[in-house]
Amino acid sequence: MLHRQKRWLYIAVPIFFFWFFGQIDKVGISVIQTDPEFLNALGITGEDKNAKIGLLSFVFTIAYGVSNLFWGFIIDKLGARKTAIAGLCVWTLTMISSGLATSYETFLVSRIILGFGEGMMIPVSGKFISAWFNRRELGRAQASWLTGNYLGPAIGAIVLVLVISSLHWQAAFFMLAAFNLFINIPMFIFLTRNTPEEHPGVSQEELAFIRQADDEEKEAKPSENKSFAQDYRFWIVWFGMLVCSFLFFGISIWLPTYLMEAKGFEREGMTSITSLSWLFALGFVVTCGILADKTRRPSLMATILFAMTAVLLTVAVFAPNPIAAGICMGLAMGCQGGVFHLSNMLIIKYSTPETAGRAAGLMGFTNIMGGFSSYIMGWLRDLSGGDFSTSIAMLIFAAILGLGAYVFTIKKESTELHLTPLPAQKVNA
Repeated sequence: MLHRQKRWLYIAVPIFFFWFFGQIDKVGISVIQTDPEFLNALGITGEDKNAKIGLLSFVFTIAYGVSNLFWGFIIDKLGARKTAIAGLCVWTLTMISSGLATSYETFLVSRIILGFGEGMMIPVSGKFISAWFNRRELGRAQASWLTGNYLGPAIGAIVLVLVISSLHWQAAFFMLAAFNLFINIPMFIFLTRNTPEEHPGVSQEELAFIRQADDEEKEAKPSENKSFAQDYRFWIVWFGMLVCSFLFFGISIWLPTYLMEAKGFEREGMTSITSLSWLFALGFVVTCGILADKTRRPSLMATILFAMTAVLLTVAVFAPNPIAAGICMGLAMGCQGGVFHLSNMLIIKYSTPETAGRAAGLMGFTNIMGGFSSYIMGWLRDLSGGDFSTSIAMLIFAAILGLGAYVFTIKKESTELHLTPLPAQKVNA
């Protein structure tokens, strides 16, 4: 059986570590920004301190979101493998430059370049998954690499706190650069290929299984040649991802600061709740991957998750117990992790292997809203004297917008489900 499952080793494993370390790079700043030595060294002080902190994530996500469009077209031309290696080299160098930064301006520039380098992560992953996996196992395939997306920060929050407290904030960046240099880059060089047809380790039986669903779909819909851009549901998912990014980055970037400054947690307690929040997100991702494959109702599930997010954020505002408030914030973040996973499944559903890079690039562009969220929350905190209530109210309103958008996809999804019978399960597939 193992010789028919090589795609999980050659693609799922590298992409897992791709996201595992990439997310620590991306959101590790949320932990590092709670270190007073880091803030003082870069001059992040004064009445506009929170706006400066928010700006770090703002410039990163702007570069990250815009570069997704660029990388999406590059991937469709050069292939996912070369693009991944190039992007990894860029962000390894920026980790080193971040650790060497001696001013706020220099560090800000390094965050912009890092955003550009990491902007290829969603298009690369979408392209690999689209080319390497059977259409009926997209939920599990997506969950396998999105697991790294959330497990990385869950473990990374603990590791970063230990490194900062034992050594120095600069050591955290050098450690992250080493992870890329000695783990991520070699894996993409030696394990991956753009398609299973190019890989000498893939058997003919496995290749036949991967392509089986594509062939069946072509037979079932021989005359359909509709672009993903012409499907209104793609743009609803795109808008939903705008909201999801706004919510996810807003919560994740500010959660450690919220726990310490608004709820009075010590560093150890902050680390525990932050790590648990990322594990919540992981749980939602795995659960959504399984349920989406079984129910084939990803749009309905996303609608429910947006509703849960609004409720949980509201409870967090009024909960008198700090632990309960922190856990509600973490669960809200977890719900958006589930939305992110479902959205990436829908990207592949509405595109083809040939256009998956561009579709994922457009979807990745939505991360730009995460930057606005982190900056606006910092700005609102400065206006409110450090209070988080106004910021969280803004997030609740955003969750309601996401809920409203996905409602318009439920009816057609239900109709398609009743028109298309469940495929028979293949033995030894």
